[in-house]
Amino acid sequence: MACTHPFGNDPAKTARYRAFWDRADTRRPLVGFSIKSWFPLQEFSASAAWQSHDVLTPEMIDPEAFLDDQERLLREGEILDDDIFRGASPSQAVPWLDGMLGATLRILPGTVLGVERTLSWDELAQLRVDVDGPWFAKYMACIDALVRRADGRYPVSHGALIGPSDIAALVRGHTQSVLDFVESPDPMRRLLRRCGEIFRQITVEAWQRIPRYHGGYFDAQYQLWSPGPIVRLQEDAAGVLSPRLYREFVQPVDREVARHFANAFIHLHTNSMFLYDLFLEVEEIRCFQVNYEPHSAGPPVAGMIPALRKIQAAGRPLVFRGSFAPDELRLLVDSLDPRGWYLYIMVESVDEADRLRRVLSM
Repeated sequence: MACTHPFGNDPAKTARYRAFWDRADTRRPLVGFSIKSWFPLQEFSASAAWQSHDVLTPEMIDPEAFLDDQERLLREGEILDDDIFRGASPSQAVPWLDGMLGATLRILPGTVLGVERTLSWDELAQLRVDVDGPWFAKYMACIDALVRRADGRYPVSHGALIGPSDIAALVRGHTQSVLDFVESPDPMRRLLRRCGEIFRQITVEAWQRIPRYHGGYFDAQYQLWSPGPIVRLQEDAAGVLSPRLYREFVQPVDREVARHFANAFIHLHTNSMFLYDLFLEVEEIRCFQVNYEPHSAGPPVAGMIPALRKIQAAGRPLVFRGSFAPDELRLLVDSLDPRGWYLYIMVESVDEADRLRRVLSM
């Protein structure tokens, strides 16, 4: 039976989220379904129209133009009977922080990409986010518009931002930034510390504008509610670093950022599975979010289970997102501890969700 609350946001769902964060005993994982696509650029008429352009500029973004489509997408919660809240953030198709740091935002088929820069160390000594600049203003305008429209009916969150190592790769260039770890270690340490400060600053600035939802915080990319301050870390660029380089250069930055947020979590891909032990060393990272992405040449479900078990064995909550066939889902259910496990499942229809619900004993 579908939830009768608007957008499926029954306040009683906070109990299951709290149990997830506490890794409390439970017979099954926290489960959410979504019919949304993996490509947010196409989900909104306002951003789909950008595909006739080569470059995205702040003037092209009208925060109000996203709101009707946003609420249409959130209505899936009224027909998908599951455990999660549904909320909204500034467009996940826009690399907001890239724009704030001066990158050109190139519009590609299905996505928008920040073009890497090649700034000198002297230029990087002045690296900062211009809070009076157009990209910062537009990002905050999108948050303000969502807060007004939501009016407490659904949660609003920060957007998806690139993490410290990603920022360094953006402003130095992806190839040069890797060489810098060996050729210019001290400047790279200073740059990464500054990148961490920028990442934390933007997150804090956003949360100063966003009201709490049922007393907690929210991340709209994964529909993840938390009882305490939340930040979504990512270190996609670290996937090309050795364990030694990650531990020496990036790990202290992740630790410093995460310690300011009681419910910090990190978004991970399978290309960095060899670094999971080192991410787990950062006790301040409370939760791990991992994507299942065989379409990107990642391992199958069976190949991921050892890494997922490692996260659970360390006592960390696990968010696992992907599209799953029934046999893959059965393997996961049989292999993982339901405590502190949130399955965020992308489906193509309500019928598919209903078939998977039976595997999950919902």
